[in-house]
Amino acid sequence: MPENSLIHETSPYLLQHAKNPVQWYTWNEPALKKATEEHKPIFLSIGYSSCHWCHVMAHESFENSEIAKIMNENFINIKVDREERPDIDDIYQKVCQIATGQGGWPLSVFLTPDQKPFYVGTYFPILDSYGRPGFGSLLRQLAQSWKEKPQDILKTAENFLTNLQKTESVSTFEHLDKSILDEAAINLMQLGDPIHGGFGSAPKFPNSANLSFMLRYSKLSGISKFQEFALKTLRKMAQGGIFDQLRGGFHRYSTDSRWLVPHFEKMLYDNALIPVVYTEAYQITKDPFYLEVVTKTLNYVLEEMTSTEGGFYSAQDADSEGEEGKYYVWNKSEIQEILGNDADVFCLFYDVTDGGNFEGKTILCNNISLSSVAFKFGKTEDQVKNILDSCIKKLLDVRTKRIPPGLDDKILTSWNALMISALAKGFRVSNEQSFLSAAEKCISFIENHLVKNGKLLRTYKNGTSKIQAYLEDYSYFISALLDIFEINPKSKYLETAQTFGNYLIDHFWDPTQKNFFMTDNTHEKLIIRPKSNYDLSMPSGNSVAAYSLLRLYHLTQEKKFLEVSLAVMESQATMAAENPFGFGYLLNTIYMYLQKPLEITILNPKNTEISKYLTGMFLPESILVTVRDENQIKNLAKIPFFAGKEFNYDKTIVFVCKDFTCSLPLESISEIEKQL
Repeated sequence: MPENSLIHETSPYLLQHAKNPVQWYTWNEPALKKATEEHKPIFLSIGYSSCHWCHVMAHESFENSEIAKIMNENFINIKVDREERPDIDDIYQKVCQIATGQGGWPLSVFLTPDQKPFYVGTYFPILDSYGRPGFGSLLRQLAQSWKEKPQDILKTAENFLTNLQKTESVSTFEHLDKSILDEAAINLMQLGDPIHGGFGSAPKFPNSANLSFMLRYSKLSGISKFQEFALKTLRKMAQGGIFDQLRGGFHRYSTDSRWLVPHFEKMLYDNALIPVVYTEAYQITKDPFYLEVVTKTLNYVLEEMTSTEGGFYSAQDADSEGEEGKYYVWNKSEIQEILGNDADVFCLFYDVTDGGNFEGKTILCNNISLSSVAFKFGKTEDQVKNILDSCIKKLLDVRTKRIPPGLDDKILTSWNALMISALAKGFRVSNEQSFLSAAEKCISFIENHLVKNGKLLRTYKNGTSKIQAYLEDYSYFISALLDIFEINPKSKYLETAQTFGNYLIDHFWDPTQKNFFMTDNTHEKLIIRPKSNYDLSMPSGNSVAAYSLLRLYHLTQEKKFLEVSLAVMESQATMAAENPFGFGYLLNTIYMYLQKPLEITILNPKNTEISKYLTGMFLPESILVTVRDENQIKNLAKIPFFAGKEFNYDKTIVFVCKDFTCSLPLESISEIEKQL
């Protein structure tokens, strides 16, 4: 089978297309130059390895020799992995939103040789169907238009570019006060589903930052319904099919409103972001249900998504053997054969029926309490729990022998940073040492493989690191370093965070709009210099930059960190209040700023009761640093956060500071309670 130029890439998504009859190119200077020299339009196809409809379009069209012939004769065909090049994806997703009102993947864009879009869509079937033109007829039509009416196409492209440039100017400055959070909370609650939790109807995404904001706003306002809604959503998600009931870990989203039928791929970023809000739920309620979701999810990542070098892989596919979800679903007869006498207990608890709930098979979910099952079978809850644990182990043994979904084993700096933060939060509430060890190992991996000449790189696979890092890579990694610094305050973590914080301001900052560009000022020039402002499936680089710089300021007292953080918050506060669904992470940052962070230092945590008391509290406005030995405090003596704090080998001492005022040394929980 012939190969195209993608065969030399490391991206699993690009390699999936390396043997297509389409003459694919990557987005690079030779390909773009070829389009200009041959005066051919560009067909740009953007996707990612675990994208189901990307696979469908590839099979229908890109593996079809007749379609490939049309593409090769009339277009320069470029494939982009959106996870490697979020800047290119961001620009043309915005174009798709302008043109169609929605976006998604696969993203299919037709460009002039100078990269300006003139026609855009997502999935196109090979023949006219689903109300969409067939891809073959679309190719012929656009190729003909390019030859016969090039001026019309160029005019369309200029209109797109004008509208695209308007989307990048979004700043409206507003002074920060509690009314922003009030308005945002009310507007967000109006989007909530009171029956099943979550926001909107179907499809439903986890939107963990929005749930975290509701927990914070409930604490701030004293209005319990916001907390109740968030906790209800978290419980429904963890009991639904979106959560892998056997192994742990969350699928990408639910195709229905009940969290039952997921889109089955598992993304690293989801399994980093979602556990964080479950740790908060556990801190608030002390309910082990939430802690179990945290530990099960993080253990899934450590066991199935971690490289031997210490980095974390990007995704597991939705499909196996060409069938979506096949790896995860069950027939009742199959379960009965595996579990024998225990099958009835398992099937009742996990809603396994003869007819199934998904194309004749069953996605495991839980709609009944342990106590109800215990009553039904005349057993204690502990007995039922032991039976279920035994059943899960047996079914997992069988499932692991199935052909697994494909693995996208590239390692992305930003997503790995999210995972470091999740492991840090998980360690805080579980004291599970493997979580902290994995987080620190990943930091070392990034420092060893994804830093070159003092700058971050974006992606690593098979010994190759490449692509300049983006705003999200820097901002997420700074936040991750600070999360680990709070647990194990090695001076190098803070120094690296400071260095990259300064790099952000020097190379990404837009002094006019008072926010950050997605790319630094030495990056490849595209048709616009894009910005990342919205917190959607992942928090925006701007939101996390504001959060990271705010924390850096409180640790170091470097005023420029505060000034820049505040400018980002003020520039987007109005939008966040009016459209909170797209600004959950930024709202959490504004909350922290308005609450004036609590600066808590635990010196010598030998009194484990005090440590557990503080790490077990829901204190989202705090910076809580645990200093374990005298050398650490000596190394940090010049850092303003630690000024005047002396280590005592005989006892645990706590300092609580707020608004430039510090407590006396505190030695008991009752004293700490009074300060908090």
